[in-house]
Amino acid sequence: MPLSQAAGQMEAVTQIGESESSYLLLDKGLQFRITDAVNSMYNFDFEQAERGFQVMRYTYPEHPLPYFLMGLSQWWKITVATENESYDALFLRYMDQTIEKAAKMLEEDPENKEAAFFLAGAYGFQGRLHSERKNWTSATFAGKNALKYLELSRGEEELNPELLLGDALFNYFSVWIPDNYPLLRPVMLLFPKGDQQLGLQQLEEVAENSFYARVEAQYFLFRLYASEEKQPFKALEITAYLHEKYPNNPYFHRFFARQLYAVGRGKEAMEVSLEILKRIEAGWTGYEANSGRYASFFAAQYFDRMGQEEMARKHYLETVAFGDELNSQESGYYLFALLQLGKLAINQGDGAEARRFLDAVKANAKRRHPAHKEARILLKENKL
Repeated sequence: MPLSQAAGQMEAVTQIGESESSYLLLDKGLQFRITDAVNSMYNFDFEQAERGFQVMRYTYPEHPLPYFLMGLSQWWKITVATENESYDALFLRYMDQTIEKAAKMLEEDPENKEAAFFLAGAYGFQGRLHSERKNWTSATFAGKNALKYLELSRGEEELNPELLLGDALFNYFSVWIPDNYPLLRPVMLLFPKGDQQLGLQQLEEVAENSFYARVEAQYFLFRLYASEEKQPFKALEITAYLHEKYPNNPYFHRFFARQLYAVGRGKEAMEVSLEILKRIEAGWTGYEANSGRYASFFAAQYFDRMGQEEMARKHYLETVAFGDELNSQESGYYLFALLQLGKLAINQGDGAEARRFLDAVKANAKRRHPAHKEARILLKENKL
């Protein structure tokens, strides 16, 4: 089923009467009432979103859901520019409050799948942040707890799509983690082995049928399809939908451009990228140097292929400037932008400038990096 059709059906379902489940997470009436707040969060209107979540917190002060949503709102501010640590403390505080409320629920009812779901989610998000910050002890502690509560949240008879996200992530990552992080293999031995393909199928089901977990499932799906699963067209379908649904979300905007570039739709990638660059210049919320680094490179590549050397040079220089702003001089975009600037200078007969750019590649890239190797060849062939 197409994502847009599934989303439309979901939104219609939210208008049906109250759920019979005792879990607030599955309350259809509440879902309908906060649809605008959730959509505002993903569309980067955080003021509108957090106003709705705060109202929910006053209504349900002892439930983890409003605290989790407030934490998720901080997480999306972090996601778009992970080098910015200004939201870390507030994010961790809301996730700690989620854990406190959910642990109390689980203490009162040890079979409460909803409580286990929030504990797994809150610890999981904390682990992701601690990993990003290279706080490995805290990341390991949070990761162990997330896995423990994911295991507790599994096995719901009807496998409601809200709770199914935990099953999906457990199935996929319990296989993926030992293969990619050997140091965590002993931890994973404490848990049942998952089923990676089943995990993907479950993520698809959550993406089509859940309310709170839908966008998070789509986030995992497009990242997995783009990298681990090597299915770029599936990743493009999801990012195209997300950008259409949440046009002001810079993260989805950036990855939509990236997937267009990945599948060879260079002109469209350029057009989307130029819009990103305009929004950065205009100071739109969340549009910053990281998005600019992607967008300027994709635009430069298109103009380079079209033989528009001045436009290509302009955007390669932007890529380098954004890379310097982010202190990411070892990234591929930065190095290949310098390399292409060197080639353009050679084409224009400016040997001094070509050498400056190619020497910068050598200074920032490891010797085995393909950009380093090509820079050495160009310097030698052109006697620079």
